[in-house]
Amino acid sequence: MALFILAVIIFIVADVIIRFTIKKINESKLRKERKAVLEEAVKVDFSKEAVSLKRAEVQNAKAKILCVDDEDVILDSFRKILVLDGYSVDTVSAGAEAVNLIKTNHYDFVFTDLKMPEMDGVEVTKVVKNLRPDIDVIIITGYATVETAVECMKFGAMDYVQKPFTEDELLEFTKRSLIKRQDRIQKQLKPRVHIAHISETEKLGSGEFTIPGGVFISEGHCWAGISQDGAVKIGLDDFAKKLIGKIDGIDFPNLGMNITAGQPIFGIKQGNKSVQFLSPVSGQVKSINHELMDNIELLEFTPYEKNWICIIDADKIETELQQLKIGKNAMNFYQEEIDCYLKRIKEVMKIETDGSFELNWGQLENLKEKDWYSITGEFFKK
Repeated sequence: MALFILAVIIFIVADVIIRFTIKKINESKLRKERKAVLEEAVKVDFSKEAVSLKRAEVQNAKAKILCVDDEDVILDSFRKILVLDGYSVDTVSAGAEAVNLIKTNHYDFVFTDLKMPEMDGVEVTKVVKNLRPDIDVIIITGYATVETAVECMKFGAMDYVQKPFTEDELLEFTKRSLIKRQDRIQKQLKPRVHIAHISETEKLGSGEFTIPGGVFISEGHCWAGISQDGAVKIGLDDFAKKLIGKIDGIDFPNLGMNITAGQPIFGIKQGNKSVQFLSPVSGQVKSINHELMDNIELLEFTPYEKNWICIIDADKIETELQQLKIGKNAMNFYQEEIDCYLKRIKEVMKIETDGSFELNWGQLENLKEKDWYSITGEFFKK
């Protein structure tokens, strides 16, 4: 027995070492490829559009960045630091050249020096945000001009970075800016609803609602999956999970209890607040999900598949399924619920604008208790 345990330990250690070695080899290979790109930093002939342009492109770039500064040492630093970390970087030495480039090229960020001859960073910011509002502008500034850099944010600049900066400081700043950009874009995109197969280990996208094929959805946002023996798995659907956000606990039903469709079947807890979800079918509770009980964080991957809450031995399944949504009907129901929710949450948060309003995942977490119960009662207890 001791030899067997020792063999298992050796196998595990060997596996970890092999995986670590492969990871390091891949990282080293990727870094060499990026160094080669950096060393070749192509000087592109754009004629009058951008005569000073130097381009360093990497495969599967984290983001595409245009940097404009009249100091070559700053431009060289941006290329050296960011390209090695996986960003594609274009650099130019004049604001007018940067403006010409954004007209015909797509960038995620424009880093612009504040103090430049002819066209300074303020003007670059104004023009970029006017021509390409989808591009985020970062101001490069010295300590003496921080106040002016902050003023640029009134014209649409996302943030500013102070020079001189270290390699770690620039990498950390760019990483934070990219996360901020990605989060904003996801919130601005209209939520997408689609049918897809999601495994229990695949985390659902933050900008979409997903309904697995073959799953029924109730008006109170429970899902129901029917097994071959007629038993029905019941769980929390993606719409409810995403809007509620963090879940601190589940109030599971009792084994053996008889339930009628429309009666409370399980509860979801968030802090001191809780909401009851109504059963989509009638029958007897024959099983509860102990794995989910022990590890509620599994719901962060998907509320479907193995992450059901209970199983019901249904006795009126033929008639009750007619009240549930599946396929295209479920998708249409989700879209209607999204529109209703956006209208309702604007009323609750007293937002009077007629313009677009963002649907944020976990939005209910920040509501006052009274409003939380109002929204959850309206959408989930029906």
